[in-house]
Amino acid sequence: MQTIRIMFKQLNWANKRILAHLRTQDHNEQALRLFAHILHSEQVWLTRLLGKDSSHIAIWPDADLSDCSRWIDENHGNFLAYLISIEENGNLENVIAYKNQTGRSYTTSVHDILTHVALHGQYHRGQINTILRAAGGEPVNVDFIAYIRELS
Repeated sequence: MQTIRIMFKQLNWANKRILAHLRTQDHNEQALRLFAHILHSEQVWLTRLLGKDSSHIAIWPDADLSDCSRWIDENHGNFLAYLISIEENGNLENVIAYKNQTGRSYTTSVHDILTHVALHGQYHRGQINTILRAAGGEPVNVDFIAYIRELS
């Protein structure tokens, strides 16, 4: 559980770093679209973890940076509360049933879903960095090791 907690702290740190960087750049629709996707995907997975239907949550929402800022804070608070509840009452190996956005049914362990959420964002933040570099900008260091070094 400790590793999952650290991964979600790093996820929040990385999201905030990307947001801060995007605020300093000229509008980049592609980067913003990927960033909104990361944040809405976090919401989709938390909704599923809570046993609720996620079909109403857009995977690729239209958003601006103020939406993203709000979603970062909401997602962070909601995942913190969820992780606390899992530590107190749950088991990471519990399997949940859910439907994806197209209605297909799946079952997956809580541990695997939480791992996916953390890694999914890292993947897309890498894509955002590729977009920023291609546009002549500097990428944002969101590596896990950079987060750990910043802590010490």
